[in-house]
Parts: sequence; C-alpha cells; structure tokens
Amino acid sequence: MKVRATIIGLASSLGIFASVPAQADERIWLVAHNAERAEFGVAPLEWSRRLEGEALEWAQTLAREGRIRHSSPDKRGGAGENLWMGTAGYFTPQQMIAHFAAEKQHFRAGDFPQVSRTGNWADVGHYTQIVWATTREVGCATARGARFDVLVCRYWPAGNLMGARIAPRDNIARR
Repeated sequence: MKVRATIIGLASSLGIFASVPAQADERIWLVAHNAERAEFGVAPLEWSRRLEGEALEWAQTLAREGRIRHSSPDKRGGAGENLWMGTAGYFTPQQMIAHFAAEKQHFRAGDFPQVSRTGNWADVGHYTQIVWATTREVGCATARGARFDVLVCRYWPAGNLMGARIAPRDNIARR
C-alpha cells in the first residue's frame, strides 16, 4: 500500500490523478470492445498489459496538458490509438467506449478510408479501429486532469490501414 500511496501522492502533486485501471474497468473496456466485435463478426480482443501501460503513460501526459492529441506513430510503435476526453468523474467506462461505438451509425463497408456515409473517415475511425479484423490486442487506461478524464486505448496490430477492406462478416451484414 505504501507504493500505491506514493504513486497517488505524486500524481496529486502533478495535478493529475493517475488511474491505474482497476480490474473492473479493464473488464468493462474489454467486454465493450468485444461486444462490438462480436456484432461485427470478428474475433475477440485479448487484454494487453503492455498496451495498458503505454496507454496510461500517454493518458497522464494528456491529462497534464488538458487536451487530446494522438501520439506519433513511432512513439506508439505502430499501435493503433483511440482517444476520448470528458468531464472529470462524470462518465463510466461503458460510456467512454460507447462514445467510440456510436460512430457505427455512419459506417459503411468499403476500402479504408472510404468507409463513412458522411464522406469523412474520421467520423467512424474510432469504431473501425475497434472492429478491425486483424487487430488482436487492446489495452486502455484513464488519467484525470484538473477538469477532464482522458481515456487512451491502444490496439495491436493497428487498424485503419489505407486501402484495406473493412466489412462485417456476410452472415452479420444480412441482419
């Protein structure tokens, strides 16, 4: 407990609350991702402690800055990344992932980036990363800033590959 108290004390002195994800949050994030993947017709993801650690480090940076921006591809070793920010303490882990999943309303099967009914792939990019067929691992973490909670999810291997086809399995698409 002394180590946890030291970590919390350090985070507080930096003006952030570093959320070392509780196993309950990990499970919620993983279940939410895999529910979307099951509906889409692709294999479930496995939880990655490595990606979780990288996500936590980046979430802490963003919480300190009070803004969201993607880390550079070289900093994340080619992993995919979804980012979310909301009022501190207001959103549940389910609501955070639901924000990404809500983009499916604009999704249309196609060759990336031509996958959005709006004509803008960014309107579905979080969702397509969640359901990208070749992605196998996910790790998420949150950090609390002065006013905002930041969620970072990292994916391996990354999705949203230019020119690659993304479509639900045929039996799912006919529903």
